Amino acid sequence: MPAHVNAKICGLLNTADVSAAVAAGARYVGLVFFEKSPRHLNLQDAAVVAAAVPEGICKVALTVNADDTFLDALVAQVTIDMLQLHGSESPERVSAVKARYGLPVMKAVGVADADDLPALDAYGRVADQILVDAKPPKGADLPGGNGLAFDWRLIAGRRWPVPWMLAGGLTPENVAEAIAMTGTKQVDVSSGVESAPGVKDPALIAAFCKAAQA
Repeated sequence: MPAHVNAKICGLLNTADVSAAVAAGARYVGLVFFEKSPRHLNLQDAAVVAAAVPEGICKVALTVNADDTFLDALVAQVTIDMLQLHGSESPERVSAVKARYGLPVMKAVGVADADDLPALDAYGRVADQILVDAKPPKGADLPGGNGLAFDWRLIAGRRWPVPWMLAGGLTPENVAEAIAMTGTKQVDVSSGVESAPGVKDPALIAAFCKAAQA
């Protein structure tokens, strides 16, 4: 098992969420910019939340098929460290976003079965990190944050040219097993540390980070 596992707490809505994630030892915090999500932030509120994040903790902005107009406004108004592309962005789009903003880009790739694995290699050649997530069910409103896991054995022992993060259905109860099975050094959680959609629970955040380090 990796000696140190970095945790990302995604979908923070306020400065109290930031405090809980920081206290638990999270290395990344995620802000969601997607109107269909219960974790969606407008740019004004996001600027306040981002400003509360201490130095040394990576502030990640999650967007879904966002155009340059929106990303221009986001980068201008909110201090972030990384862009997370969580839609159907192509490898070419990933490269274009990296070039335009000069920020590291994490690309989320949904996995349901072995047919989805080649995409991880393709994005691993252009993104700075890849987020290996559970593929959303057909017709789902949300591309992530659905609380679904995939068969972790599909990626057991696999490596890509860039750092990667495991997401999808992780909870304080199963994160240690997921780490042991996949060898991941980074884990991402959103709905798994909530008491209701969009409502982060400080106790669950603490339990998740502790279990990831166990």
